[in-house]
Amino acid sequence: MAAPAEHPAPSGPAVPPTDPAALRASLTPSLRAVFDREWGLVMDQAKDARSLTGVHKFLTQWRYIAADEARDPGAYFRVLAKAAEIEASGGNPAGRSMEDVLALIEQRRQQAS
Repeated sequence: MAAPAEHPAPSGPAVPPTDPAALRASLTPSLRAVFDREWGLVMDQAKDARSLTGVHKFLTQWRYIAADEARDPGAYFRVLAKAAEIEASGGNPAGRSMEDVLALIEQRRQQAS
């Protein structure tokens, strides 16, 4: 299953193939543990559904994670920590308002003109 058109498959030397063993081997031990836990769930679901669609989606998702980790080690767990912080506080204390973001976009658009 290919990634949707708006999200092209990751590419480059740091991106592992979709082969589960090669993908798993490219991960750090802590990420490998997450992969293994999720792999077990996905395989159980595939068996129950008699479909490999979820497996293909899972492998594509983990190719993105592996590529991100190769470029920026620790990114996966930082994203999880940030999500937990936002969930616990009810908002993103370091975030910007929509008005600020739109103003920044407009400023950059004008600079590019």
